[in-house]
Amino acid sequence: MRGLVQRVSWAYVDSDGERVGEIGPGVCVLVGVTHEDSPADALKLASKIAVLRIFDDDEGVMNRSLLDMGGAALVVSQFTLYGNTRKGRRPSYIDAARPEVAEMLVDHVVAELRTLGVTVETGRFRTDMAVSLCNDGPVTLMLEL
Repeated sequence: MRGLVQRVSWAYVDSDGERVGEIGPGVCVLVGVTHEDSPADALKLASKIAVLRIFDDDEGVMNRSLLDMGGAALVVSQFTLYGNTRKGRRPSYIDAARPEVAEMLVDHVVAELRTLGVTVETGRFRTDMAVSLCNDGPVTLMLEL
């Protein structure tokens, strides 16, 4: 499982011309799922996202987590995080989990973040989405389990 975490001032996602998720300060997380991933991996990813110290403290040091600062998360499924570009010009997505499996595991990430106390907004699975954000820093990290 992979999570591309971006610290944001704001972020939103539109699907089919409709705003389906929007947050203020926090993180935008693109989540990719592969064949070996399990609900336990989803819980680990959510826990890591919630406590990752990427927000400034009073001295301007990245020493605060999403939970510490009361930020929100915009979680968007992103199968292309498992795109393989080693050969040719067309990425292979064979390592990405099937949609029905991926959707369940992304839902587990969202549910665990909410259980931990994070306000979460999401995209809409299996639709063409437009994600907009203001990357704060910029701070962007790839989490891989």
